[in-house]
Amino acid sequence: MNQNLARQIEILPLNLSHHLKITVIALAIGVIVGLPLSILIARRPRLRYPVLTMIGVIQTIPSLALLALMVPMLAMLSDLTERTVGTGFSFFGFYPTVLALSLYSLLPIVRNAVTGILGVEPTLIEAAKGIGMTPRQTLLRVELPLAAPVIVAGLRTATVWVVGTATLATPIGQRSLGNYIFSGLQTRNRVAVLFGCVAAAALAVILDVLIGALQKATAERRRGIAIASLLALALVFGGGLVAPNLLAHWRGVNRSDQIGIGAKTFTEQYILASLFEQVLEDSSIPARRNESLGSSVGLDALARSEIDVFVDYSGTIWANAMKRLGSADRETVLNDVSEWLASELGIGTLGPLGFENAYAIAMRRDQAETLGISTIADLARHASSLKIGGDYEFFERPEWFAIQRLYRLDFEREVTYDSTFMYEAAYRGEVDVISAFTTDGRIDTFDLVLLDDPLGAIPPYDALLLLSPEASERDDIINALSPLINAINDDLMRSANSLVDRDEDKKTPYAAAAELRRMMKQNMTP
Repeated sequence: MNQNLARQIEILPLNLSHHLKITVIALAIGVIVGLPLSILIARRPRLRYPVLTMIGVIQTIPSLALLALMVPMLAMLSDLTERTVGTGFSFFGFYPTVLALSLYSLLPIVRNAVTGILGVEPTLIEAAKGIGMTPRQTLLRVELPLAAPVIVAGLRTATVWVVGTATLATPIGQRSLGNYIFSGLQTRNRVAVLFGCVAAAALAVILDVLIGALQKATAERRRGIAIASLLALALVFGGGLVAPNLLAHWRGVNRSDQIGIGAKTFTEQYILASLFEQVLEDSSIPARRNESLGSSVGLDALARSEIDVFVDYSGTIWANAMKRLGSADRETVLNDVSEWLASELGIGTLGPLGFENAYAIAMRRDQAETLGISTIADLARHASSLKIGGDYEFFERPEWFAIQRLYRLDFEREVTYDSTFMYEAAYRGEVDVISAFTTDGRIDTFDLVLLDDPLGAIPPYDALLLLSPEASERDDIINALSPLINAINDDLMRSANSLVDRDEDKKTPYAAAAELRRMMKQNMTP
């Protein structure tokens, strides 16, 4: 079997079990909250419009944004409980995911339930009252049974929505089938992306068929099908609740003993996370990877010891977290960043890994030679007739504002890409200039040239090995990881990245990390 496909199958139980767990719990909360709310607003017309409008507004928030918004909201709540009752809780991963998915499930559940209850023939309700039924009896014995097919249809819609939306939980630290998609997109691993999409679709179809059978049974009053559907759903949902714990028990994993290694959403970070995992396990320190984290989520998680090891870049912390404008020399940035991390967040800096992955302006070599461009200053003369592409955050970063201000750049058009597609877009002439990362292997693959920055608009971006407050006090972790300090130069990191990013004879990030270790040893051999 293909090695890449075998790897996707190997991690399927772990990804699927977590995906099913958050789906089940979110739907359960949606039903527990949504059904009583539906009964209330069906009885109180004055509440109906404002409640349905509010739920509808939640639905208009993009799902990824809703998931991201839950993190700072729960962070404030965690701080409040820590101050008032002396204990906080994790606001990454599971809790924000379940909360966001529960909110997302409310609209179809509530709207269908209200429609179903209000759609019951008034003569039947009057008849129930006529034979002496109380309002409670009328609700339970007449209205809800008659509205059941419509209510179940709402649950069916909510289930498909939640299964799909749960794939977006990966950047906030929740493992799901989205791990395939996010990591596959960043590493150009089409097998992983396809595998994640197919697995999520298959799960949605299975649940849709089971709930569809229940809907049919309630509409046709077929008790046997209803019981069989409920048993099947109970088996799937119950299995989903306990699957991650059963899987961990079967694998002999005690999560509390493991060192959490965080990684952002691009190839280099996946390779480094695998490298740290291999190095720690060589020292008999169990580790787990928590990959595809958003940039700010990763740093916040490290500060709260939700993860223990993380790589961030000095320029990112300098510009984004410290809000420093302009640049400074490499040593100054390193010292200031290390002091700020320790004093403000309690994060320890073990040291620089030895390479710099800075933002840079890149363009096709042939075009640069034709136009006589080798620096950003040269680019300024031609910018008005050129298109520039950047990753999601580049055009809002301080570096971009500094580049524009110092070089007076004014491009014909700005286009935003996922970094996976940005390099190929430049290669194919979709854009003329891109915001590249200096250690990305695709710079060589697509024969792009990096433009010099003579005015120093872009700060240095040394890769820093950071430790959580708890990990900073563990000598075994420090001793295991210290040999990596200043051991990886730019060429080694770019070579490792290209092993994953290339189209032919691709390596997995884990295999590339093993190859990087071999190259490091070879590089250190006299």
